[in-house]
Amino acid sequence: MSQFFYNQRENLVNDAIEGAIIASPWNNLARLDCDPAIRIVVRRDLDKSRVAVISGGGAGHEPAHVGFVGKGMLTAAVCGDLFASPSVDAVLTAIQAVTGDAGCLLIVKNYTGDRLNFGLAAEKARRMGYKVEMVIVGDDISLPDNKHPRGIAGTILIHKVAGYFAETGSNLDTVAREARMAMNRVFSLGVALSSCHLPADPQDNVRHHPGQAELGMGIHGEPGAVVVDTQNSADIVRLMVEKIAAAIPDTGRLMLMLNNLGGVSVTEMAIITRELTTSPLAIRTDWLIGPAPLVSALDMKGFSITAMVMEDGIEKALLAEVKTAGWLPPVRLRPQQNMPCDIRSARVDFTPSENARVGRYVETVTATLSGLESELNALDAKVGDGDTGSTFAAGAREIASLLHQQQLPLDQLDTLCALIGERLTVVMGGSSGVLMSIFFTAAGQAIHEGKSVVAALQAGLGQMKFYGGADLGDRTLIDALQPALEALAQHPGDLDAAYRAAQAGADATSHATKANAGRASYLNSDSLAGNMDPGAHAIAMVFNALAQRTSA
Repeated sequence: MSQFFYNQRENLVNDAIEGAIIASPWNNLARLDCDPAIRIVVRRDLDKSRVAVISGGGAGHEPAHVGFVGKGMLTAAVCGDLFASPSVDAVLTAIQAVTGDAGCLLIVKNYTGDRLNFGLAAEKARRMGYKVEMVIVGDDISLPDNKHPRGIAGTILIHKVAGYFAETGSNLDTVAREARMAMNRVFSLGVALSSCHLPADPQDNVRHHPGQAELGMGIHGEPGAVVVDTQNSADIVRLMVEKIAAAIPDTGRLMLMLNNLGGVSVTEMAIITRELTTSPLAIRTDWLIGPAPLVSALDMKGFSITAMVMEDGIEKALLAEVKTAGWLPPVRLRPQQNMPCDIRSARVDFTPSENARVGRYVETVTATLSGLESELNALDAKVGDGDTGSTFAAGAREIASLLHQQQLPLDQLDTLCALIGERLTVVMGGSSGVLMSIFFTAAGQAIHEGKSVVAALQAGLGQMKFYGGADLGDRTLIDALQPALEALAQHPGDLDAAYRAAQAGADATSHATKANAGRASYLNSDSLAGNMDPGAHAIAMVFNALAQRTSA
């Protein structure tokens, strides 16, 4: 089944044209009101005293060609059906609609249908008294021995050059001469990992080669010139650059254009840009256009590279401002810019110190969590992904290791909490590590500001709730931790009271049928009922161990 958003197949091109006209940022486009079967988009600010520049072809190459109609580029675009040339009558209608005494230039990609239909329309127009010139663009270098190379993405550079000279009032001979000069300086090569989806194609015949790419792709989904055994961005760009470098003149500054054939992600195009702008061609390159979809092939998973050899008139034409939706202004090719960074390190600066009582607390907590690994994993497997025990144990083992190496600031509680927070976010991973890091980091800051240990732990809990989004009753470790800390605040030093409060909170999670945080929030009530939250159970067991150690 075809993967394509559209309403009715017969109205697909008309709908696309209407959308493009509506979205034009300058409100400078209109569809010519003529035979409904003829699709022509024209400049609303048409000036027939200047040379008209007309292009077009099959649809499916958006933003070409409608996206390049406007001041400084095309006067009109003639649109055929998907990948099908417009009719002779459509082209002739466009010529008559926009051409005055100055004449018009037709810019045609080198495909048989376009050459024949635009060519016959030009002959008919001349017979009717119009001055008409035609430039046929063949910028594809994938088949060097082909006498009729295809016109692909480089065609829009010819639109730009011709449009500039027409906009500045040059006569038809000059506009045509500059366009032909530019055409002889444009060299393009395409590549794709797969061909495009066609609307309403019941077979969905997308061609692809796992682990390979087709080099020398056109813009209609036709097979490439060769299949290469790589999809590596650096290797593919290197191959393309080698072929382009062999085709272009040995001298002259360059403008490079990177065109998305429609189906390559923004991330991939950024990677390809990096490869291109660090290639051997970059040494000769002054300007870059793209990356962007400029002449696409529906959603083809591919891109093309175009190199244009500069000269003063062409460069001036390409840099001139336009009012078209599809054109991207060239940017100077430049290396990545780096800004010096003098920000001080956020790592905790500490000196190890001893405090036997604090050391015993740390030993108890870490040993308890390490010993609970299998039990917590089993609990989590019923409501999550079965890794809570391993996650907590990883953090516990890290802190225990530092304790045994005497690498903890046990006598500076604020620094100790900050260091624990720093290490947990490194070794625990996932959201649990970050949440526990927030808890200890905020608690350490509160101790530094003069709060008691219990008040500081409550402050850490408050920040963990704020950033994590969970609260009491949401079936998380908070259901055990918050009541435990509240019990300690009411009964200072009574760890047994804290344990009883924590255990009651943990027990409550086994009766809850709705979780509002974590992976358990995606489960139904039947999956949750009777299963204690593993984080809450871990907190309860920690306070139990602390209470037993204190009473021993």
